[in-house]
Amino acid sequence: MGNSPRPTVLPSMAALQLLCFFIFSLVPDFAAAITRQYTFNITHKNFTRLCHTRSLVTVNGKFPGPRLVAREGDQVLVKVVNHVAENITIHWHGVRQLTSGWADGPAYVTQCPIQTGQAYTYNFTITGQRGTLLWHAHISWLRSSLYGPIIILPKLNESYPFKKPYKEIPILFGEWFNVDPEAVIAQALQTGAGPNVSDAYTINGLPGPLYNCSAKDTYKLKVEPGKTYLLRLINAALNDELFFSIANHTLTVVEADAVYVKPFEADTLLITPGQTTNVLLKTKPHLPNATFYMFAGPYFTGIGTFDNTTTAGVLVYKHPSSNNHLKKLPTLKPTLPPFNATGFVANFTKKFRSLANAKFPANVPQTVDRKFFFTVGLGTNPCPKNTTCQGPNNNTKFAASVNNVSFVLPSVALLQSYFFGQSNGVFTSDFPQNPTTPFNYTGTPPNNTMVSNGTKAVVLTFNTSVELVLQGTSILGAESHPLHLHGYNFFVVGQGFGNYDPNKDPSNFNLVDPMERNTAGVPAGGWIAIRFLADNPGVWFMHCHLDVHTSWGLRMAWVVLDGPQPNQKIPPPPSDLPKC
Repeated sequence: MGNSPRPTVLPSMAALQLLCFFIFSLVPDFAAAITRQYTFNITHKNFTRLCHTRSLVTVNGKFPGPRLVAREGDQVLVKVVNHVAENITIHWHGVRQLTSGWADGPAYVTQCPIQTGQAYTYNFTITGQRGTLLWHAHISWLRSSLYGPIIILPKLNESYPFKKPYKEIPILFGEWFNVDPEAVIAQALQTGAGPNVSDAYTINGLPGPLYNCSAKDTYKLKVEPGKTYLLRLINAALNDELFFSIANHTLTVVEADAVYVKPFEADTLLITPGQTTNVLLKTKPHLPNATFYMFAGPYFTGIGTFDNTTTAGVLVYKHPSSNNHLKKLPTLKPTLPPFNATGFVANFTKKFRSLANAKFPANVPQTVDRKFFFTVGLGTNPCPKNTTCQGPNNNTKFAASVNNVSFVLPSVALLQSYFFGQSNGVFTSDFPQNPTTPFNYTGTPPNNTMVSNGTKAVVLTFNTSVELVLQGTSILGAESHPLHLHGYNFFVVGQGFGNYDPNKDPSNFNLVDPMERNTAGVPAGGWIAIRFLADNPGVWFMHCHLDVHTSWGLRMAWVVLDGPQPNQKIPPPPSDLPKC
């Protein structure tokens, strides 16, 4: 024992530094930018809602799925392992995917699906974005149960442009079907009819007490008085835009689609599928003698059927006393707008403005290289011979289109065929820049509502500044269409009702602080004008985020060519990219 080395006593300052270094190294968040690794196991799990038990396709057995948390600047690796019979892809909705198009996720656009027993690692870096986004399946209607939040924290030592909230809470809106949604859309596409609608809306997977057999399945948001909470609201519903309101509480909107906005107050919000909205909820200074319902219900202007129900959660103030006290409190209800409140929606969307300050500028293209005018809406396809169809007119099938082209998904992935110069027979680059047959878009619809079918794309040279007017039509009913562009954010520089007027409307465009987002509603019987800079090479899907319209063909693709610099080119595909 006598030879044992004597312990070295470090000077206290050095010991402190070493201890600090050790603690810092244990906490990865202190690194400037790190790599975050996730594994998404795609499995079946039984869930019961509305007294119906269904086997859901899930990520890691969770419904809704797990949170993906990262900081701005982090690299994210998500290994998706498919243990189910269905083909799977995952889309990281709203992530810019700068030169990482192989990780974007839409089936047959940027990748072939992940087949049973196969795996694929999505590899992307979050650049210049912070806020709330979402991930979801991007094949058929599987996103009805495969979805979850993406929470992008600001860089270290960066703060929010508003007061730091006491707590942050993701709130995801979804839809519940008592039957398998895959069977619902398969039947609709076969018969040509409108698909059966969902049986309930959900808040964080729970329908709430307004539905049969669901009082126990109610989301409760427990809060303390005199605090500010950040609610990260996500609409992951398949086919429905939703109003949201909390009784007797005003919300402050501070961000949408992971872009900070000039804060504004609202009692009721509208969120389309694919959109996210961060709001500050200031709780009452003293314990109120009530609990408060939060409601989410549909906005719909079309002519078909829709799920006209309301999901409810409860805002509960934590009482120091026992829970018995809660049972005696009344629960106050908010009032949602009528389901077809188009005027409310137009006024609400106009309130969104980019911060547009030195730190968070709005880089709106002030000049435009290429202008496009796309009609978006419904139409019909002829019924196949010797079959009977249940579409809108005599023996037709429902369809949907952009510039009257109903997009047909190929059987191989567009990005692969483009990258390897094998696009012959896969897609053509003659997507129409304007409607081939102009008509009174929002007036009396034309007699011929047939669409053309094809796999067509628009080709843009790198760094082209684009202005796109999206014009809704009244064919088979004027409907709102939340359009989502992959790989980009865009600026909504104008919106209006009726037919867009290229001579008058541009003078009212907002080129100073327009809202920047990845999904924007084309108003029912109206139009929006958007601008973006094509600075991200790849093949990028653009589609309506109402899945029924996507399935019917309201979708198209932009091919953005490589730029001259090495960091402006698409790299070769990863070795584990799924094969068709």
